[in-house]
Amino acid sequence: MASSNSLAISPRKLRSDLYSYSYQDESNTPLVISVLSSLIERTLARNERISRSYGGFGKTRVFDCREIPDMTIQSYLERIFRYTKAGPSVYVVAYVYIDRFCQNNEGFRISLTNVHRLLITTIMIASKYVEDMNYRNSYFAKVGGLETEDLNKLELEFLFLMGFKLHVNVSVFESYCCHLEREVSIGGGYQIEKALRCAEEIKSRQIVQDPKLHHHQFSRVLL
Repeated sequence: MASSNSLAISPRKLRSDLYSYSYQDESNTPLVISVLSSLIERTLARNERISRSYGGFGKTRVFDCREIPDMTIQSYLERIFRYTKAGPSVYVVAYVYIDRFCQNNEGFRISLTNVHRLLITTIMIASKYVEDMNYRNSYFAKVGGLETEDLNKLELEFLFLMGFKLHVNVSVFESYCCHLEREVSIGGGYQIEKALRCAEEIKSRQIVQDPKLHHHQFSRVLL
């Protein structure tokens, strides 16, 4: 169990993590994962309220799966990091892509049925954009709980719906980092620390296993 000091997130601490993250301590998950998880959880809650009030969303259902995966956003992002070691900047760029996708596709809203597939797709694409070396799509699919063919299709669908507009310049990257910092400083900090504590408690009871052992478990719910 981590100490309470290691669970406290400040904007300065987040910025330091985003720009100078060290892989020396393999147990140290980037802070951006908890911040992004908190943001997405709040978006899910807001969209759920809107859906109940207005009777659902539009027709953009490319990322929908048949069943809601039995895994929290925090746990899913931690799993992706644990097996891909994608750096913090990858998650920021993935966040940029998700935001652009939602803006460009008015009929799409993040929901419990599409969020996991959206995350693994955008993180994989962001990793290709940011990192010098990457895993194959088949490996990302295994980590994310999909068949390779399905992830390939999701990647192509996403790219075409985005108009292949994947470039993220320095000023855009910086603005999204600032947004994540504001998430910590105004209102989001408590929820993020709460999510961290829950994640630490879960990890203390779990044994880290190879993604091959989990593949079929995830593929049943994400396909």
